[in-house]
Amino acid sequence: MYILLKNIKKHLNKTVTLKGWIFNYRSSGSIYFLQLRDSTGEIQAIVSKKEVNQKTWEACEKISLESSIEFKGKVYNEKRSPSGTEMLVEDLKIIQIAEEYPIGKKAHGTDFLMDHRHLWVRSKRQAAILKIRDEIIWAIRSFFKKENFILTDSPILTPTSCEGTSTLFATNYFDKKAYLSQSGQLYLEAMIYSLGKVYDFGPTFRAEKSKTRRHLTEFWMMDAEAAFVEHKENMKIQEKLLCYIAEQVLKNCQRELEILERDIKPLEKIKPPFPVITYEQTIKKLQQKGVKIKWGDDFGGDEETIISKMFDKPVFIEKYPGKIKAFYMKPDTKNPDLVLNNDCLAPEGYGEIIGGSQRIDDLKTLEEKIKEFKLPKEPFEWYIDLRRYGSVPHSGFGLGIERTVAWICGLKHIRETIPFPRLINRLNP
Repeated sequence: MYILLKNIKKHLNKTVTLKGWIFNYRSSGSIYFLQLRDSTGEIQAIVSKKEVNQKTWEACEKISLESSIEFKGKVYNEKRSPSGTEMLVEDLKIIQIAEEYPIGKKAHGTDFLMDHRHLWVRSKRQAAILKIRDEIIWAIRSFFKKENFILTDSPILTPTSCEGTSTLFATNYFDKKAYLSQSGQLYLEAMIYSLGKVYDFGPTFRAEKSKTRRHLTEFWMMDAEAAFVEHKENMKIQEKLLCYIAEQVLKNCQRELEILERDIKPLEKIKPPFPVITYEQTIKKLQQKGVKIKWGDDFGGDEETIISKMFDKPVFIEKYPGKIKAFYMKPDTKNPDLVLNNDCLAPEGYGEIIGGSQRIDDLKTLEEKIKEFKLPKEPFEWYIDLRRYGSVPHSGFGLGIERTVAWICGLKHIRETIPFPRLINRLNP
């Protein structure tokens, strides 16, 4: 029976067995200093030639970076050790001697590291990012459980688009054409008539030919939808969710944030209420900053960066022109040229992490919008049906996991937020 390194403090001055990988080592001639890691922590293991048999010492001499090892020895406190503890090794078993490891201490280029992503994920920094990703995902699930949302599943293979037909990945589906899902939203709308408040969580795909620091072609999206929820309440749910995510990461990922050298002061400011500005106000703010933009233009990454740096917490931009947003968004009764939608921009220049809206619940209006957007009606007949049988006001939103991870971790590029990123120029490993 072996123990995990996260529990090492419970076994001080006891003889235990550890299993893991060697991420660093050095020798003084008669002593080996071996840095061992497992998935939960690190420890320095001391092998003294005087304290072990010849077989164990000879095994030490064979060790290389990333070799997998089993140690048996006594654990004690050592303030000078990076982990605060050390093990005096009594016995050592080699599980596998690693070949020469391609990722060394020297600096490597991004392309090299991405080509070796399957090995790069072993690094302390990458592991910390992925552990925070895990915490964010669990926070999302916990939040929706507390708020009485029911987890449901949306199909990945779909007959048409819910966002834009130009960004679909097409595939053959027997004798028909199918597309990889851009969002589960339309299917979630069907589920509210059965389950009330629902969310899904899964991979989504956008064939956007974009090389920005914010775009992946395959990414994970959380979509939520709720019956009898209107525009303002929809934004309150989003606000509450982001506050809960920040709170949980600060509470449970202190070590990982330290590894990333993340300044946590901005995260500590993620408290309600979030500022809310209109699309029109945003256009004026950008123009005052010298940006060449006019009413009716959509915001790109550069514009989002400028706006998000104006605030020290997430900001909602609401009521965009309907012509630049999706067909299903409900027009504002005060100004039918606008829709009851919002984008939520993360601070520190990270830009959009959530997009949401109140949905059209009127049959005639939805049919008019499908025609206005020049969409084929037949693939949406089932969606139109939802407005024929007990339609109600309803709203929802989608949160991009990778963009949220990038913001919470303070990362410069989205490629580090997912174990194996899919980019316009990268399908391997």
